[in-house]
Amino acid sequence: MRKLVPSPSLPTVTALAGTPEMAAVALALALRGWWEEVNGSPAWQDGAFFSLSAAYALVSAVALVQLIRIQLRVPEFGWTTQKVFHLMNFVVNGVRAVVFGFHAQVFLFQTKVYTLVLLDLPGLLFFSTYTLLVLFWAEIYHQAKNLPTDKLRIIYMAVNGVIYVIQVCIWIYLGTNDSPLLEPVSKIFISVVSFLALLGFLIYGGRLFFMLRRFPIESKGRRKKLYEVVGTVTAICFTCFLIRCIVVAMSSFDPDLSLEVLDHPILDFFYYMLTEILPSALVLFILRKLPPKRVSAQYHPIR
Repeated sequence: MRKLVPSPSLPTVTALAGTPEMAAVALALALRGWWEEVNGSPAWQDGAFFSLSAAYALVSAVALVQLIRIQLRVPEFGWTTQKVFHLMNFVVNGVRAVVFGFHAQVFLFQTKVYTLVLLDLPGLLFFSTYTLLVLFWAEIYHQAKNLPTDKLRIIYMAVNGVIYVIQVCIWIYLGTNDSPLLEPVSKIFISVVSFLALLGFLIYGGRLFFMLRRFPIESKGRRKKLYEVVGTVTAICFTCFLIRCIVVAMSSFDPDLSLEVLDHPILDFFYYMLTEILPSALVLFILRKLPPKRVSAQYHPIR
């Protein structure tokens, strides 16, 4: 249970009456009272989580429409990186929409590990989805530098596989043991995963961004377009994973910042809006251009 800030004693109030310090104390208490009221209000909880559900459903629908458009444009190609990226966006955002649509049941499971699985699994899928961009940019960078690319996909799958195995082991242990220390460990693990993602965007997104400044690509206009797309998407993804890394790490030590409870609707709303919904919507908008109808062998998702 979270502890309320005790009210100032009568002598303190008398001494501070009519002073700026008293006004600040009164404002702080008023804000604290409003925050507690909002957190405990079913109306605010429903409003925040149903809004998240609707926003996730919209992004999921956009990803599905874009996937269908790509398939109709180039039906002769199989599951390219671009198609997989949009499919995973559809799945991640769709699962989030369902989870937050049933938030009253999800957050009130008697077995806490079920709530953690439903909240953390889409987060891991979000990691896998957007590190596909890191993989794609790493392949471009290695090809431009005449470096081998055959092991990049293996590394991507291996890293993701290890992360999922570790997370499943944590969930299993949480489901069979009531240790209060393991839940913070699980949050720190999610924070580390987010740090790996932002590091990937910083390294390969940054390298590709600066390489495009001096690398001749057919025409000046196309080079500028690729330069802007890579730079913008890298900045968006780096920022969202940085926010996730910091907030999740802080929540592992401060219960007032916990994201796995029903009575933090405003915190949850802004957290998921800034770390998943807005970044996904912006990236899908930036990468909205369809591939050309006729290409030689493979096409790239960023054109």
